[in-house]
Amino acid sequence: MTRHRAYTICTVAGCPEYTTGGRCDEHRRAADRARGTTSQRGYGRGHRTRFRPAVLARDPVCVLCKQQPSQHADHWPLSRRELVDAGMDPDDPQHGRGLCQRCHARSTAAEQPGGWNAR
Repeated sequence: MTRHRAYTICTVAGCPEYTTGGRCDEHRRAADRARGTTSQRGYGRGHRTRFRPAVLARDPVCVLCKQQPSQHADHWPLSRRELVDAGMDPDDPQHGRGLCQRCHARSTAAEQPGGWNAR
């Protein structure tokens, strides 16, 4: 049996395009360009070589569900932005925890209700 997806209007005000959810392809691409690369958002060499490998080595299993392997090195309890604003080293592994994909998505949705660009 084939499942049909319901189409809705793009969530960008004034856009008449239909999509299967959220933004249309054009607005999704524009939002990704505006977001910038990981390096432009502050996740540079230190994050890739020091923070992420150390956190995932220390926490090979998700610290929340304790069932899935860790895939994400999550800044916690302070966000990367909060660490930088406080003058702390955001690439220090003590400021992170290892999370699986599902727990990372759930945690981000709960702790950043306005999305990645909320300030």
